[in-house]
Amino acid sequence: MTPQLKIVNQYFLICLIVFYTGVVIAQSGKLKGTVRDSIGSPVEQASVLLQDTKYVTSTDAGGNFRFDDVRPGSYSVIVTLVGFKPVLSNVTIIENQTQELNLRLSQKVGQLKEVVVFGTVSTNGMGHLNEVHDGVSYSGKKTEVIVLDKLDANTAQNNPREVLGRIPGANYSETEGGGFPANGIAFRGLRPTQSQEVQTRQNGYNIAADLYGYPESYYLPPLETVERVEVIRGASSLQFGPQFGGVINFIIKDAPKDKTLECTTQQTIGSFDFTNSFNAIGGTYKKISYYTFVQLKSAEGWRENSDFRQITGFAKVEYRPTEKFKMGLEYTLLRNKIHMAGGLSDAQFEQDPQQSYRHRNWINSPWNILTLTAEYKVSERTLFTFKSALGISSRELVWKREGGPQFPDTISPVYNDYTPREVQKRVFSNSTNELRVLTHYSIKGVGQTVAAGVRFFYGEMMRYGGGPGSKGIDFDVNLYNGTWREILDFTTINCAPFIEHTFHIGKRLSVTPGFRFEYIKTTSKGYVTDGGTGTIVNSDLVQYWKLPLAGIGVQLKTSGTTDIYANISESYEPVTYSNLKPLGVASEIDPDLKDVSGYNADIGWRGKVKEFLDFDIGFFYMVFNDEIGIEKRTDIYGNPYSYRTNIANSVHQGIETYIELNPFRSRIGNISFFNSYSYIDARYVEGPYKGNWEEMAPRHIDRFGINYSIKSFSTTFLMSYLSDSYADANNTVLSANSIVGLIPAYQVLDWSARIRIKNYNVRFGISNLLDAKYFTLRTDEYPGPGIIPAISRSFYLGIGAKF
Repeated sequence: MTPQLKIVNQYFLICLIVFYTGVVIAQSGKLKGTVRDSIGSPVEQASVLLQDTKYVTSTDAGGNFRFDDVRPGSYSVIVTLVGFKPVLSNVTIIENQTQELNLRLSQKVGQLKEVVVFGTVSTNGMGHLNEVHDGVSYSGKKTEVIVLDKLDANTAQNNPREVLGRIPGANYSETEGGGFPANGIAFRGLRPTQSQEVQTRQNGYNIAADLYGYPESYYLPPLETVERVEVIRGASSLQFGPQFGGVINFIIKDAPKDKTLECTTQQTIGSFDFTNSFNAIGGTYKKISYYTFVQLKSAEGWRENSDFRQITGFAKVEYRPTEKFKMGLEYTLLRNKIHMAGGLSDAQFEQDPQQSYRHRNWINSPWNILTLTAEYKVSERTLFTFKSALGISSRELVWKREGGPQFPDTISPVYNDYTPREVQKRVFSNSTNELRVLTHYSIKGVGQTVAAGVRFFYGEMMRYGGGPGSKGIDFDVNLYNGTWREILDFTTINCAPFIEHTFHIGKRLSVTPGFRFEYIKTTSKGYVTDGGTGTIVNSDLVQYWKLPLAGIGVQLKTSGTTDIYANISESYEPVTYSNLKPLGVASEIDPDLKDVSGYNADIGWRGKVKEFLDFDIGFFYMVFNDEIGIEKRTDIYGNPYSYRTNIANSVHQGIETYIELNPFRSRIGNISFFNSYSYIDARYVEGPYKGNWEEMAPRHIDRFGINYSIKSFSTTFLMSYLSDSYADANNTVLSANSIVGLIPAYQVLDWSARIRIKNYNVRFGISNLLDAKYFTLRTDEYPGPGIIPAISRSFYLGIGAKF
């Protein structure tokens, strides 16, 4: 049977399962209405939503909206549109009846405290951000927003494929069960390991270890507490920083505005002794609101030696003394202990991907983030926001790093015991301060928008390496019979002002030019020990960058619910001393690494057609000068080794499409389909590897989903396909050390379902339903080296309540 025929058969099987799922026929009602302005003219593209439900739509050219198959009950209807005062109205839906609601919007900027509007979102939770949101201008930019409450997905196990799979071109290193504290995320052919090529934020502030020297994310918020995920593509470089990969922003749920106390709990069990306990409380009393959660998660692991224990906590208090001013304090905590099963060779993976040749490797990454936020609304037109995040975190690991995956960690005949392990430690402390102002004004009655701000970042990383560890098997990061072979103190200072101005030309066209200036200073002090001679080499170095970055975006409304967007902006990736001296990497590092520069460009068409179709079809083009990658080399003795260097200039270009159809709405349930597809042509365009594919850049990423819902029951089948990619610039298919080689194509099917009964819910599903054997990462460092297999078929069942 051909792969294409297998896919068709699997799609057919999914459809059969959906259509024949045993459900009870439900009674429902309908709601329709019209939205007009103060002089009686129809208002198009106004957002209409039923509060605390999945129902959201936009008015058509006649100002009309409609909801079918609404469960009987009382609802609050919220209507919003930029430039108008939001309207809140109550309605009662009655079985088998159509209720009609006619509303008026007054042309005055205002805000309802209970309402948070973040953009256009489809029935199944995928959409894009408004032109202006949370004090940031997104006009002309490609954005995505995913509302998690609308998804049937495995949030307990933070499965990114199921939760974020709707984002076209998104690639994930599925390694959370293999030794990394969190799965990595990347877009458009960039490398997903530890999300190091995308800026990771929580509630709008930085949560990574460092902006430049070590931009990896060991902490990601539990998806059970995330309200929505916002993604801004490469054009984000002007307002957030020069990175190529854009920004991913996890928005934590807020405190309920109408309750002094609300409690939420979700208890989940799963395969491989997985347990997850999520508990949250929140509320509002007068001018103070609060929200806090604690998550306890553990598993014995699907591979040998892959058990972990983790606790995550968060607390937020917000004080609003007036309608114009509010301030808040947030604290995030992560504590974990992870057993690293190590990497495998290609032969070992084919034999049994569950096996492990390392049983003494451990890591932990205690994370602490304290954040002060403030927002001051000077007038209906001008808003100031300030965020100051203090991060104090670390990463400690103890491991046997000698030899490749083919060398088991066994009793040494020399010691008649295990060999001493190596200890590594990194301590991070950083402060990120961002002040933004957003103001609106008019030119001949047409609204204009200016967004400006400045970021100041100070980060320090103390790196300790080569410490002599114990001969034991448990987690132990103490030193034995010696001291550190290297101690280096890296610092980074960054000051970056920016400005963007959105010029609206008439009612449909806007042009947004922008500029950002990056000042970066890094230092390196300390010493390293030469591995060959044992000589102490001292380090006392300083680097400077002064980087002007420019860009422009264009947006054209093609109808009340669709628009064309286009943008181009410069990007940059500075090489700091910490990049030149990575710790625990099996590859050799080019001492003359150069910075990577280039630009991002997008053009696309997005929107919705009534309640039937949601779409976003776009093209992207990314240029990288002096792209950094891994190449395979051979030493003077004929032994192969991997070398990290500037390979050559490269270009990433391709197509990204998201299509969602909602064709069937009836008494026996609603059925919808979505497809997220990207074609990524990421190649080197000059040098010895001209025409070769970039590392970890699959050409095809295709995810197809079917959703079915009726009354309180909903279910989703998701099929994901990624074509093959390579781990090095040589496009090596097979290597003796397994650090480089082919990452084969794979196809995974996931099923998830949810039942809601009043304030209770039951969640269940199967990830990797067909038990595909695959991997997403070959690594030249921890938790390998070698192949890190992705998790096999696993089940989960969760029960939750809100009261």
